[in-house]
Amino acid sequence: EVMELGGAFIAIDELKQRLVASHTDRMRQIESAELTIVGVNAFEETAESPLGGAGSFLKVDPQVETEMIADVAKWRSSRSEEAVSAALQDLRDAASGEENIMPHTIAAAKAGVTTGEWTQVLREVFGEYRGPTGVHTTSGNSVGLKQVALRSSELSGGPPRLLVAKPGLDGHSNGAEQIAVAARNAGMEVVYEGIRITPEHVAATARDEDVDVIGLSILSGGHLHLVPAVLAALQAQGVTSPVIVGGIIPEEDKDALLKAGVSRVYTPKDYELTRIMNDLVDLVESRRAI
Repeated sequence: EVMELGGAFIAIDELKQRLVASHTDRMRQIESAELTIVGVNAFEETAESPLGGAGSFLKVDPQVETEMIADVAKWRSSRSEEAVSAALQDLRDAASGEENIMPHTIAAAKAGVTTGEWTQVLREVFGEYRGPTGVHTTSGNSVGLKQVALRSSELSGGPPRLLVAKPGLDGHSNGAEQIAVAARNAGMEVVYEGIRITPEHVAATARDEDVDVIGLSILSGGHLHLVPAVLAALQAQGVTSPVIVGGIIPEEDKDALLKAGVSRVYTPKDYELTRIMNDLVDLVESRRAI
């Protein structure tokens, strides 16, 4: 079947859409209780788990980033910039032609070229591949989302525009994809560019697309660093749209995010997509009423 689609590379888009559609249908079954998940939509009563609490969450210390940047700066100060420039130019020339880039990559490493500098040269030559998001599927549309779609269609000013963004290096995209699909099925216009987006890019996209709501998906543990960075970037761009955050976020961090200016915080236990979509419409209604 993959060969019939045109080969492995061409098939990526189709297979990604199938994956997202499968997750969408599963979420619909969970929300409707057609599929029972113990502890989620059935038998929720439980004793406190010894695995719960703050100790079960990964929190990224902001100091780690500072230390890593300092380490890279120290590394760069100890190398020959002339050798680095020559190695990068040789790599660029090889990549631009038909030559094998591996020997030049090894030479660049020996000269002290960083991974970021190496990839930037290749990015300049070849461009950057952005994988398909698969969020164009319309499968699994529930009765609840159809009702939200009716609300969206009746809003003054037209359907809500939602930006779903994954700032930072987090590559776990299932949650963001399901929010994007649910929002489309709920009658909203959705902008979603995939994983690994910088805070500055999020802000620029929010400005250019004139979105009503910005949804950030963060499962990396870096929410206390990334969310303020996005909020600062949005302020710099003059974007005042409300921001919601979803991810693996401990209870004690919710208040910090809300005090920072976030409008809503969702965690994996918030599996009812219809309720989340209704919350989004409520936010848009309130904002447009001002």
